[in-house]
Amino acid sequence: MPQLRLTYDGDRPMQLRSFLRGRCGLSAQLVKRLKSAENGITRRGETVRAADLLMPGDELLLCWPESTEIDANPALSVPVVFASARVTVCEKPAGMPVHPSVRHREDTLANWYAAQYPGCAFHVLNRLDRNTSGLCLLARSSHDAHLLHGTVQKRYFALVPPGLTGQGTVHAPIARERDSVITRCVRADGRDAVTHYRVLYSGKSCTLVMLTPETGRTHQIRVHMAHIGFPLLGDDLYGGDCTLLHAHALHCGLIRFPHPGDGREMTLCSPLRPEMAALLPDSEWYDETAL
Repeated sequence: MPQLRLTYDGDRPMQLRSFLRGRCGLSAQLVKRLKSAENGITRRGETVRAADLLMPGDELLLCWPESTEIDANPALSVPVVFASARVTVCEKPAGMPVHPSVRHREDTLANWYAAQYPGCAFHVLNRLDRNTSGLCLLARSSHDAHLLHGTVQKRYFALVPPGLTGQGTVHAPIARERDSVITRCVRADGRDAVTHYRVLYSGKSCTLVMLTPETGRTHQIRVHMAHIGFPLLGDDLYGGDCTLLHAHALHCGLIRFPHPGDGREMTLCSPLRPEMAALLPDSEWYDETAL
């Protein structure tokens, strides 16, 4: 059951409904589900009604039931890079969410998977943001997901503004912005986060960077690159320039993992999506031997 912890940090009382809808941006449908769920909204273990007032410092726990049934959508198209009886690696397009939500019921990777593999469990080993493209590793069973947990290596490729050079590591804790459910930031009380980067190409309009995250915090690469002054092109959430791109320029281009069946090392690559590649010279954008 999905959970979300929120703290009301206003300086005067506020109605719970106004806080959830106005300050936190929850949809009316999700608030309705929370209200109807047993212990859907609690404060210090006690159920809170939408009309109740919150006091400064109140901490809330939101819990809502998630349907175990995923509607199959055979109209969706997702390229498959590798498939066996135990795992599938596909190329998720930018703009496609991984999991169904209130706003995305039938247009997600899970809906595609349900149509391709009826009756198979859906376990994502590397969840990508909606507008992040690239390789996704999917396990067919919870057992294989457990075997693969912690073994998957990923390389991401991003376009940032000109000026970044060489290579380095961003080691900065990430926390949720206090006034937002979605946005993250670097803050001293956040969770530890580490991202390694290496510049592969520098041009007049952009720089291509390879990134290797050691940790898996929400929006980690996007937050870290913005933190060092090079937000991803197209990333309006974190201050990126949207002149050339209208979705953040982040692509999971390489994934490496031991196959759960026989343990052989699998290394799979995916080329940059066209709108990112169009900003680079016509040449191979990665050297697999260097990855």
